[in-house]
Parts: sequence; structure tokens; C-alpha cells
Amino acid sequence: MAARTSRSQKAIILSAVAGISLALGACGGGDDSSSTAGGGAKADCAKYTSYGDLKGKSVSVYTSIVTPEDQQQIDSYKPFEDCTGAKIKYEGNKDFEAQLPVRVKGGNAPDIAYIPQPGLLKTLVATGKVVKAPDTVSANVDKWWGKDWKSYGTVDGTFYAAPLGANVKSFVWYSPKAFADKGYKVPETFDELMQLSQKIATDNPDTKPWCAGIGSGDATGWPATDWLEDVLLRTAGPDVYDQWVNHEIPFNDPQVADALAKVGGILKNPAFVNGGLGDVKSIATTTFQDAGQPILDGSCWMHRQASFYAANWPEGTKVAPDGDVWAFYFPAVDPAKGKPVLGAGEFVAAFSDRPEVQAFQAYLSSDDWANNKAKATPNGGWVSANKGLDANNLVSPLDKQSAAIFQDPKAQFRFDGSDQMPGAVGAGTFWKGMTDWITGKSDQATLDDIEKSWPKS
Repeated sequence: MAARTSRSQKAIILSAVAGISLALGACGGGDDSSSTAGGGAKADCAKYTSYGDLKGKSVSVYTSIVTPEDQQQIDSYKPFEDCTGAKIKYEGNKDFEAQLPVRVKGGNAPDIAYIPQPGLLKTLVATGKVVKAPDTVSANVDKWWGKDWKSYGTVDGTFYAAPLGANVKSFVWYSPKAFADKGYKVPETFDELMQLSQKIATDNPDTKPWCAGIGSGDATGWPATDWLEDVLLRTAGPDVYDQWVNHEIPFNDPQVADALAKVGGILKNPAFVNGGLGDVKSIATTTFQDAGQPILDGSCWMHRQASFYAANWPEGTKVAPDGDVWAFYFPAVDPAKGKPVLGAGEFVAAFSDRPEVQAFQAYLSSDDWANNKAKATPNGGWVSANKGLDANNLVSPLDKQSAAIFQDPKAQFRFDGSDQMPGAVGAGTFWKGMTDWITGKSDQATLDDIEKSWPKS
């Protein structure tokens, strides 16, 4: 991430020469026309001249992306750093959602934050501290992203935050070998999924068909909100889903209650969970990173989690249709009516308009960064909806499958609902409410309490 060895060596040689200004490592004033990109190839520094000479400048980045994905992010910045001379100071925190508003209100905001919830973005914009995205970023998003993605980073008509990474959440992880050994087929409808769950429970009394975990530090509960959103999108359809997210129908609408009951048919069914981890309540204390691991030892058979979960399998795990683990599409109730897809992503918000900050924002919104990030993710587990992303740079078959889904005209894509809701609900009472639900609170009381918490204005 730091400047290259060649730059350091030249600095030592020239350090005794007074008055010499070193522009090494920055294409704007350096003598090197290339840099090592995230995937090991040389980057063309000519692409970076528009960012200017940023020697001695630094940009702080604050994010919820932590180990093991953090190093991949850091590596993807290297071409920008080497070609401009800037230094990116990365800080990942699993309690990001809770801590970022505190830092902003306390006058200690980072230069840039990767915000995974449009609802949280709206809350932060209301503080007056978020800076409008520069024209270069807006132009990049218009060129490389769909209109829906730009709308998620827009508040009250002003564009603030460009999309970054993206993920498909409508996946169910499983072991292809375990399925083949038992003659189980990947379900094509939600009813078939439930029938398979019952068959696994009956055939394999020492294991459970499902394993789950919703622990995530201060963000505990979000995986359970994904379950409800995925099922609601299937049972009620995209239009009702949009109405619910925008509070055009109440949070506790009967259609939502029906979806939650179906989720409970899996997550609160002692016969179905929590394989290799404990009872139903163990879901609340198991981290989402650990939740799918029992698939590898046969303690559980299925785990509903996003495409990014690929990065959480141990080193050496083969993620492929014929591998140790793979993921199938979380089936629709009626495939003839469409292919509902739940997804999410991060958005780059800035709290400073310094030239180096705007330059880094522009880089992150470019096709160049998307491809550098893909190359810097050798084990897979990352994808983007950036149209300039070359699928050949994606390593894992799952990532390529996810990228194809983003471009599939038949897919009924909807952004994660809790991420779009007001922060006090989406990243607050919804997360907590689903955690309470897992540990024993009733369906109706859970939905009623979240509805009562919705801001009045």
C-alpha cells in the first residue's frame, strides 16, 4: 500500500541532495509510467494523471469492511497511491454503523466513509456534514451504473454518494457433494425448499437442515432482516415490498406478518435449526461469519447468506458447483411471475471536499477501480454492479454468477429494505426487533413495536 521499493531506494540516494523535489511514485510528476495493480499486473499511470500530483496528501477511509475483506480493499488502492503519491489511511470497524454518527456529530468525521445503508446516508446528510459528490463522480456513475443505483446515493434531489461494491443476498449455501450423496435436488420453488428442509430433518436426525447466525457487533440482527425481506419480496411481490420500505403501508401490514411467519417456519423451528451451533436462541449469539461453517463438517445442510459470504470460508475451500460449497438461488414462490433478487452494497460519502478526497472518490466510482478490486480479490467473494467490470477479472464462479444476475433483465432486483429505511428503524429497531424475535418475542409484537418506532416525519 505504501510507495514502491524503487521509490524508497531513490529517496535514500537523493536524500543528501538539498532542494531536490521528489515526485517519484506519482504519475503527475514522477519518472515511472506504471504501477503494480491489485492483481499483480502493471497499472497504466497515464490513467491517473487527471487526479493530479497528490504527493504528501492523505485520505482517511472509515468502513464496516473488516478482516478478511479489508486487505483486498487496501490492495485495490495501490495503483491510485503509487500513481498519484497519495496515501490512503484505512480503518475498518465492525461497530461502524453505531460509531460513524458519533464521530460525525463529535467533529471527528473521516474524509470518506463507505455507508452500507441509504437510510443511514439520509441521517448523516441531515447533519449537514456530508459533502455533495463532485461532478467527476456524478459523471462516472451516470456512465458506469444504472439509474437505480444513483438514486440510492441521492437525498432530496442532491447526489452525495457513489455506489461501490454490491452483493446478491438471495443465495442459499450448501454442499454439492452432501446433496448428491443423498440424492437431494436443488429446489426451484419456495414450497420445494420447505419440503427439502423437512426431508433433511427426517432423514438425518443427528443434523439440522439449516444453520444461521445474526451476530454482528452493534449491527447484530441484520441477517434476520434479510430473511424477512427476501421472503416478503417473494410472497408479496416487488410493488408491495417497495410500499413497505417507503412506509406507504405499515411495517406490521398483514402481508409482512405472513412473510415473517414463513421465516419463522425455518428459523424458529427446533427441527430445522441450528445445525452444529445450538438451539433456536443460539442464532442470536452466533456471528454471521461463523454461521455457515457447520456445512463443512455436515452438521447442517443449508445457510441463507449473501454472495460476499464466499470470503468467509476457510482457505483451501473450493467454492464451485462441484466444490466443497456452492450456493443456489433462493427460490421464488412462483418462478413464472419473475425472479426476485435481494441485494445490497456500499456508498462512498465524503465529509471533505479537499482535492485529494475528490480524486479518490472519482477513482472509486470508476471502472478502473472496479477491475483493480476484482484483481485484488484472488479468493473471490466480491462483485460490483459497475457496468465497466470485466467478468474475466472475477475469480470465483459465484462472483461471475452474481455479476450476471445484476445484468439479467428478468431479475426483479430490490435493494436491501432495512438499508433504505430511516436509520432509527433500519439500523435500529428493525435489527434489534428481529434479534428479540429470535430469542422469543412473538411475530405480532415484533412487527407492532417496529411500526411504533417509525419516525412521524
